Formats: sequence, C-alpha cells, structure tokens
Amino acid sequence: MNKAQLVEAVAEQLGGRKAAAEAVDAVLDTMVRAVVAGDRVSVTGFGTFEKVERSARFARNPQTGERVKVKKTAVPRFRPGQGFKDLVSGSKKLPKEGPSVKKAPKGSLTPGKTGVAATPAAKRAATKRSAAAAAPAATKKTAAKKTATTAAAKKTTATATKKTAAAAKKATTTAAAKKTTATAKKATATAKKTAPAKKTATRKTTARKTSAK
Repeated sequence: MNKAQLVEAVAEQLGGRKAAAEAVDAVLDTMVRAVVAGDRVSVTGFGTFEKVERSARFARNPQTGERVKVKKTAVPRFRPGQGFKDLVSGSKKLPKEGPSVKKAPKGSLTPGKTGVAATPAAKRAATKRSAAAAAPAATKKTAAKKTATTAAAKKTTATATKKTAAAAKKATTTAAAKKTTATAKKATATAKKTAPAKKTATRKTTARKTSAK
C-alpha cells in the first residue's frame, strides 16, 4: 500500500478524499517533525517512532570487502507495539469492524504529556480550553478580591467613626470640665469679695454697741 492507497482507505472511513489526504499529511508531518527534533512518538497498540544516535564505527564494503569508516549519524527507528505484534503473528484476531489499534488511555491525549509536537490547530484549541478554564477562576479571584477590599474599607470606616466619636466625647468632656472650673473660679472670686464686706459690717455694729454703753 502506497500513500495514495492509504489516503483512499482512510477516505472510506472519513467520507471524503480531501479530508483524508489532509489527515494523513498532518499525521505524517507531525510524526516526522517530532522524531527529527529528538522526541519519541508513541501510539498505544501500534508502536513507537524515535531517533537513534549511532556512533562512528568501521564497516566493510560488501562488494570489495574493504574496511570503511562510518561517521556518527542518527537514524529513525520504529518499534512495534505488543498489540501490533499480536495481530501480525496471529495470536490475536483482527477485528472485522472498528479500529484494530486500541484507543489511547484516558488522560494520555492531554497536551504536554506526549513527545509529539502539537499542530497549530491543536495549539489553538488548547489555548482556547485554557482560556475558558481560566476565566471562571479569574472571575472568582476578582470577586474575592473585591469582597476583601469592601470589607477592609468598611472596617476602616467603622474604626474612623469610632475614633471621631471618642474624640468628640473627649472634647465635650474637656469643655464641660473647663466650664465647671471657670464657674468654680467665679464662685470663689465672688465669695472672696463678699467676705470682707461682711467683716466690715460686723466691725461697725460692734463699734456702735460700744459707743452706746
């Protein structure tokens, strides 16, 4: 099966050759780019594609038998999964309908958990999901912050009111005390002025009594 035949086979399942061609191209391109970058591409039940480094070594030319030095290089390697092996060996029967490869386990398709480079469409979808998930959290955080600010403002206002009332009460008490002190001083002054007058009157009365005798 070549690529064109692969696209035709996929088109039978997707219902359109254009969509199938785009899907096949996208999958192959993503896998190649990931392996070239040194990432491992693992497909559950199918196999793993990875980049393998080969150190410099000596080999022999099969035609001449001459010893040749081979430079350090990197090659792609595919290791089939156990499910793929079992189907090829015949230990497991190939299903007549449905996918022959098991579905990926739950959570394995979350962006960032695999070594495959995400496509632009996948990145945009992940960004939208992250933004949608972050929006409620941001709203809750803002509401909590606003509530805390309002509570702090109310507390500050109450404290300021208490301080103002205490200051007013203290001022009133001080004014009353000053007034009382002033009144007491006036009464003392009046008493001092009246006392000599009474004493003089007493002296005059005593003098009159003495003259009469």
